Amino acid sequence: MHRSFSLKAVVCLSTLVPSSLLYAAADPQVEALKQELQALKQRYETQQQALMVLEQRVRQVEEQPAAPQPKRLAKSPASMTRGGQAVAASGAAGAAAGTGSSYGESLKDDSQPAQSVSNLYDEASGFFGGGKFSFETGITYARYDTRQLILNGFLALDSIFLGNINLDRIKADNWTLDLTARYNLNQRWQFDVNVPVVYRESTFQSGGVGNNAQGLSEKTVTRDPVIGDVNFGVAYKFLDESENAPDAVFTLRVKAPTGKDPFGIKLIQDPGNDSLAYPEDLPTGNGVWSVTPGISLVKTYDPAVLFASLSYTHTFEDSFSDVSSTVNQKTPGKVKLGDSFQIGAGIAFALNEKMSMSFSVSDLIARKSKIKSADTGDEWTDVISSDANAAYFNVGMTLAATDNLTIVPNLSIGLTDDAPDFTFSLKFPYYF
Repeated sequence: MHRSFSLKAVVCLSTLVPSSLLYAAADPQVEALKQELQALKQRYETQQQALMVLEQRVRQVEEQPAAPQPKRLAKSPASMTRGGQAVAASGAAGAAAGTGSSYGESLKDDSQPAQSVSNLYDEASGFFGGGKFSFETGITYARYDTRQLILNGFLALDSIFLGNINLDRIKADNWTLDLTARYNLNQRWQFDVNVPVVYRESTFQSGGVGNNAQGLSEKTVTRDPVIGDVNFGVAYKFLDESENAPDAVFTLRVKAPTGKDPFGIKLIQDPGNDSLAYPEDLPTGNGVWSVTPGISLVKTYDPAVLFASLSYTHTFEDSFSDVSSTVNQKTPGKVKLGDSFQIGAGIAFALNEKMSMSFSVSDLIARKSKIKSADTGDEWTDVISSDANAAYFNVGMTLAATDNLTIVPNLSIGLTDDAPDFTFSLKFPYYF
């Protein structure tokens, strides 16, 4: 996916501006160029620090879940237990099973809902109400492919561009193995813990355009599988669906900085191409604590269901011994990642007893991050371009493999430049 183009200007005046041109220019113009060069040098370290925070922002957008799939198309599976125990009525179970009963009639029916309906419920906001304990294994693959045109230089005399034109490209393949354990208490409370194992591979390319262009250079950086940011969650189902009210679940999730943070990772200059710089390592976490409250709503309109979710993530500032990306330089500082909120909505249908499908859109909006270091003094400095708007179109499915095992594939297609090109996940929740 092609990305929007951006401009960068960090060069040395002595290597780009011929001395004859400086002498030929009027004194005020030369002084103006010198002042511009000095300002660029002062911003150079800030731009390097911004690269680290932007790398973290990619991780944050990547880790944000897509809009949850709906809880049910029929009677609430949250009030049923697996193994043939009693089930409370609440939905269009008859319609899902092919009886054609209406929503109002199904409220009076005590028969067990279709298994695909139960699976839909389980995928809603992670509220797995069908059993006391469940364990889920999931694998997620995210693909990025970004290109940008970089102008290394500046305008002299308001019309002449001095410098090189480079076309840069970054390709990233991210794999995440999620291990999630959940415990449901009285069909009302739920507690879970998630441990991600992350593998990353990024390829950085840079090639020049024009008479002064350097050849195409490429460098691939990999991060072997390692634990990312472990997170914990609690969910409370505070409203049961009725004829006039939706199901409602409140969730609270806390993420711990157990993965490798992006701060202090050095940028290495390629010896064969001055325009190519790449990180010596890749992060697997955000580096800071965060808390995310959220709410999800589901309403049945036989034979379909509408669902929506809203969450807000607050990150806490933290201090780091090194926030500089310059080799052989160590600069302590503080980082405050921008808060974000996510909204999503969609519709789902039960196709038969074993299969259901859902379609949804979701959008993550993140504010700018801030950084404070010895170079910036006591003032917080906004990191340019650290805000993000990542929108997705999601297509999901649930397939009941057995009475205890469900297969849940999901495809998310990025709709904005800040979102991955596409993300595909495959989950296997198992009930005990």
